[in-house]
Amino acid sequence: MFPISLDVTEDKEIIRVLLIEDDEDDYLLTKALVSAKENSTIKLNWVDSYDQAIAAIEENQYDVYLVDYRLGPYTGIDLIQEAFRLGCRAPMILLTGQDDLTVDQSALELGAADYLVKGRIDAQLLGRSIRYALRQASVLAELAQKENKYRSLFERSIDAIFVADNELHFQDANPSVERLLGYSREELRLLNPARLFADLDQLRKLRFNVREHGQIKDFETTLIHRNGRKRICLISVWQVEDIVGKPEWYQGIVRDITEQKRAQQDLILAEKLTMTGKIARSIAHEVRNPLTNLSLALEQLKDELETDSEYVTMFTDIIGRNVDRIGQLITEMLNSSKPRDLDRKKQDFNGVVKETIQLISDRIKLKRMRLETSFSPDDCNALIDRDQVKTALLNILVNAVEAMQEGKGVLLIKTNCTDDGRVYVEVSDNGGGITEADRQRLFDPFFTGKSGGMGLGLTATQNIINSHKGSIEVESQVNQGTTFRLYFPK
Repeated sequence: MFPISLDVTEDKEIIRVLLIEDDEDDYLLTKALVSAKENSTIKLNWVDSYDQAIAAIEENQYDVYLVDYRLGPYTGIDLIQEAFRLGCRAPMILLTGQDDLTVDQSALELGAADYLVKGRIDAQLLGRSIRYALRQASVLAELAQKENKYRSLFERSIDAIFVADNELHFQDANPSVERLLGYSREELRLLNPARLFADLDQLRKLRFNVREHGQIKDFETTLIHRNGRKRICLISVWQVEDIVGKPEWYQGIVRDITEQKRAQQDLILAEKLTMTGKIARSIAHEVRNPLTNLSLALEQLKDELETDSEYVTMFTDIIGRNVDRIGQLITEMLNSSKPRDLDRKKQDFNGVVKETIQLISDRIKLKRMRLETSFSPDDCNALIDRDQVKTALLNILVNAVEAMQEGKGVLLIKTNCTDDGRVYVEVSDNGGGITEADRQRLFDPFFTGKSGGMGLGLTATQNIINSHKGSIEVESQVNQGTTFRLYFPK
């Protein structure tokens, strides 16, 4: 039996190589190296000038370029730079007649795939350099494609995504972060993150948790927009490790939940107002009839008793005042809890605020307090109910005056417009401030810190603002004062 000989030929993809060399002898030597058996997949072409090389590069027909360092008035580095400028991504191997470390470093820094000294090249080294350069270019192209894909997701994401170092200084941020915080990407890189946090302890806590546990999820905090507006956000951060498992950088996502929080608060308030309304209507029904009878009986009693008696007059006056107080309380309860029927018209917001200030100007002078005002020069016309807004603001102003010491109080009032089409009035006092626990309950019905107060003024204010689809913010520090901001849509 004769042995069977199998002629198996492996189809290999041809590598198209262009040699850019102005010396024909060097071309012939290079051709001889490429003609070796181990380089059978390499097909070599040759041009002898810089201009021909640029024309060939623009046609984009070659996989690898061998570039001589000396090209008449140009260098191979000049050619590599121009090729990259033209958009060429094929690998380029620089050939030189002498081993120069400076040229080697310059070539690699500018993107050359390899650097070969002509007198030290053999067929195996040249073939390996060409194949490795081609493989490296393929890997880099794949990485670039993936990077572009993920960069596109990063840039177009609705979520605010950022990259930071271990101090949480920004290294990169997508456009959603720019919109959320009001700073450009370049400004964020230079920004101290402490400027973004309303409470520096929150930043310290965030850093500690990230370093200690490598990540933190849905950390709630308040961030400050460039224009001073505060946003309630959830921050999630996790570390990205290097090849040996050490934290190299941090990645994070920020979600703005301000409107969600506001909607929750509005819902809670609506439930409280509903409950207050039910209580008020029940009291009105159960108390007003006997209260009316009591008032009528008191008037009848006055006619029967001795009107000249000091004691009779004193006690009947006490009864009368308390009957009136109970009736007033019932009326305020009903008014503070029921939805407001608004007569909304385009009004000059500055004018409304000025009129309200006039209502307390005598009280400010009587208590020897200083009033400072600042009114926005911008168009502050807003669609509001003039009388209702004055009522809401008056409650805030009265509380501010009463919170300050006589002769030492300073009341600051200013108006302004926001970037999102709202107007607001800010009222600041230098009174005793409010604890955080009390601040959380400020708008609860019947909650009051004043002796003899009914605790319904701020509830009514909140109800009026909600009817306008506005919002209210409160900041306070004990022994330093309180600031209210009332926002109304234009």
